[in-house]
Amino acid sequence: MKKLLILFTALIMAVTYSTSFAQSNPKVLIDTSMGQIEAELYQKQAPITVQNFLAYVNNKFYDGLVFHRVIDGFMIQGGGMNAELKEKATLNPIKIESDNGLKNTRGTLAMARTQVPDSATSQFFINLVDNPFLDYKAPTVAGYGYAVFGKVTKGMDVVDKIAKVKTGSKGFHENVPLTPVVIKSIKVIK
Repeated sequence: MKKLLILFTALIMAVTYSTSFAQSNPKVLIDTSMGQIEAELYQKQAPITVQNFLAYVNNKFYDGLVFHRVIDGFMIQGGGMNAELKEKATLNPIKIESDNGLKNTRGTLAMARTQVPDSATSQFFINLVDNPFLDYKAPTVAGYGYAVFGKVTKGMDVVDKIAKVKTGSKGFHENVPLTPVVIKSIKVIK
C-alpha cells in the first residue's frame, strides 16, 4: 500500500510538473506563403518580450505582413512592414531582455531593434546560423545584443527555403525578397 501511495504521488507530481511546464512555454504557428513554422516561446527567460509578441499575435497584427529582410547565412526578419514596405503602427517599445542566458543560435527567434537597446516593438528575426556576435555581452549600447525569446520547433526547412529567395533593393531597403514572403497569420497553438 505504501509503495502504491508513493507511486501515485510521483505520478501526480509528474503530471502537474509537465502541465505547468507546458503552460509556461506558449507555442505559435507562423503560417507563411512558403509554409508553416512552429515556435516555442521562452516565457520564463523573456517574459516582457513574450508578452509583447503575444499581444501582437492576439491582435492579428502580423497577418498580411512580410519577411522584408532576408540574408542567407544570417537571418530572416519580418513583422513590421507590408509588401509595399510600409511600416505598420506599433505598440510602445519594450525593455530589452538580452541578458537572459539565451543565445542567438540557429533557429532562435530574437527581437529586431534600432541602435537604442530599449527600442524593440513588433519586428523579429529568425537566426539561420549561430550568430554569437548578436549575443548579450555587457550592459552598454554596443554590448546589449539582441533578445532571444523563442526557438523554431518545426518548419526549419521552411525558414531555410525563405532564406534562399532572390532579394534586391527596394527604396531605402536592401535584402528585400523580390517576391514577397507573406506572413498569412501567427496564432497561439496548444
